[in-house]
Order: sequence, then structure tokens, then C-alpha cells
Amino acid sequence: MVDRFVHSPPRTKADEVYGKLRSDVLAGRREPGSRLPFAELCARYQASAGVVREGLSRLAEEGLVVATPQRGFRVIPLTADDLRDLTEVRLLNETLALRSAVVEGDSAWESRIVQAHGRLERTPQTGAADPALMDDAWVAAHNAFHGALLSGCRNRRLLAIALSMRDASVLYQRWTLSIGQDTDRDAPAEHRELLDAALARDAERAVAALRAHVDRTTEERVSDVFALPRQLVGE
Repeated sequence: MVDRFVHSPPRTKADEVYGKLRSDVLAGRREPGSRLPFAELCARYQASAGVVREGLSRLAEEGLVVATPQRGFRVIPLTADDLRDLTEVRLLNETLALRSAVVEGDSAWESRIVQAHGRLERTPQTGAADPALMDDAWVAAHNAFHGALLSGCRNRRLLAIALSMRDASVLYQRWTLSIGQDTDRDAPAEHRELLDAALARDAERAVAALRAHVDRTTEERVSDVFALPRQLVGE
């Protein structure tokens, strides 16, 4: 698990509610495009309207929810245009953070990425219940590997932004309908290339591998977005 902050101040009720809201959105317990009514959220999290509003405002800053005048908050809808915009912003920050990590990462960072990659390789990508969908354990292992790659970046603010953009992409991982449509793709080989380039301390090679990996994933998911039920794309 990547430590996002230099310090860990005591958690307040606002922090607790924000964390639970964030977890519910990223885990898919709140559908994309769905409204987030204050009364329901206050009852669910046993918090005041002010605390819930603060949590939703923080999520809006991260791009996970949107605020609509006179209509309150809702989970961000999934659209092909948004996914492409997200990818562009992700790559601007993530490649910069990765370049920094490859140059600055210490031996502990190397151990983290090797360990995270090993876990990813050992985790089946699809679940037994529905072979057409990604397994939750694989999603977690995949995110942990990419997070570990970035964790060598010493600029905490840059790292936090890069990780936040990665989190926003998890919504698309959770809700796009299928995986593996590109039968010519070898995703495990792409992950091994990222690992090898990082361990070789070859920043240019690592950045190129990351860019190709993310771009290809985005184009696969763009086609999946068009296949989503209409309510999940905010229509």
C-alpha cells in the first residue's frame, strides 16, 4: 500500500465520512451517474449534512463526483470523452511521477515493485463466477503494482495527484463490461516490461512502456463504454 501523505494526522469525522464515501464510489456500490442525496448519506454514515457536504466536495475536487446547481451531487457518469480526458491528464502526471521514481527510488522501492508484480502475476484476471469480468482481487493487485511503481517518487504532491488520477480510472475498471477483447494483447508481458525497465533504471523505456500500456487500455475501455446501460453513462 502506498503512503500518500508525509504525515498522518488524527482522523476527524469528516475524514471518516469522506473515506467511506470514496470507498463506496470506487468499489462500485454507487452507480456512475447516480444521485447522492444528503438525507440518505447522513443516515448511512451517521453524520451531519455539513460533514457529508465536505466529503462530497472533496470527491468533486478529485473528479469522482460532480456537483449540479439546484440538483446536488452525483457520481461522475462514464463517457468516452471523459475517459480520454482522464487518460490525457493521467499520463501527464503519471509519466512524470514514474520518471522521478525510476531515478530516485531506493532499494526498498525496488523490493516493493518486485513484490507487487509477483502478486499481480499470481492473481487470476477473471473470476470463476463470471469469466467475462475482472476479478476484484486482480483489480486490487493491478492497482497495487502501478501504485508501487510510482511510490519511489519523492515529490509527495506529484505522487498524490498521480495516484488520484489512477483512482478516478478505477470507476472505468469497475463498470466497463468486458476484458480481453483485444486477443492479440499480452497484458502480463506489458507489466513485465514496466518492471524490467524500472529495475534497469531506464526512465525513457519505463515511460514509453507506461504510455503504451495506458493508451491501449483506454482504447479498449472506450469501446466498452458505448456498450454500458444508458443509466451508467448519465443519459
